[in-house]
Amino acid sequence: MGVSADLLSASGIVCGYGAADEILKGAALSVAPGGLVAIIGPNGAGKSTLLKAVAGMLRLKAGSIMLDGREIGGASARDRARAGVAFVPQEANIFPTMTVRENLEMGGFLEPKAAAGRIEGLFGRFPMLAEKRRSAARTLSGGQRQILAMAMALMVQPRLLLLDEPSAGLSPKAAEALFDSIAAIHAEGTAIAMVEQNAQEALMIADTGVVLVDGRTALVGPARTMAADPEVRRMFLGG
Repeated sequence: MGVSADLLSASGIVCGYGAADEILKGAALSVAPGGLVAIIGPNGAGKSTLLKAVAGMLRLKAGSIMLDGREIGGASARDRARAGVAFVPQEANIFPTMTVRENLEMGGFLEPKAAAGRIEGLFGRFPMLAEKRRSAARTLSGGQRQILAMAMALMVQPRLLLLDEPSAGLSPKAAEALFDSIAAIHAEGTAIAMVEQNAQEALMIADTGVVLVDGRTALVGPARTMAADPEVRRMFLGG
């Protein structure tokens, strides 16, 4: 058997939020090194659950999760973070009473000695964060909070960034700016798997599209091709 060329290869994933609960019923997800995968599908399909399973937030009932050819399906969330997997949840993803800089310091908890240099690098990448470094995170707009949450995840210099509904609740202008930031992170070589309600926009910046339906992977293909497919558009993209 040949070694997989994928950075992440998850297959046969069965899990949920309780003993009798199976949200995922054999889902699969692959992410190439430096790839950007957009995961779309109807509400309740298990999209966010799949990211949480990869991140180690949920215990698998069945299946395999390989990172760079090494099985991590039984590893703790902390060990997966150490291996290079960073997860940005949809909600409660910043510390609102702490300053922007303090939030970034919290993001660098795995390697505190390297934190100061990485924070300066992120201030260079995201000037808005530099301008607001002494401001409490609660004073940021919704879009700014999402950029801060992504920057916190980047503090560990992840090989795989998992984003759960990053544009949820944002204005169209803020969402557009956020997608630009995600595309820039991808362009710098970080692999990304993103669950996104704004499926059309997500597919336009992604390499690969994955459609999840009823806990199973229903379709995988080139993202731009998927965005232009009349059937996919009718079922998942609103026309």
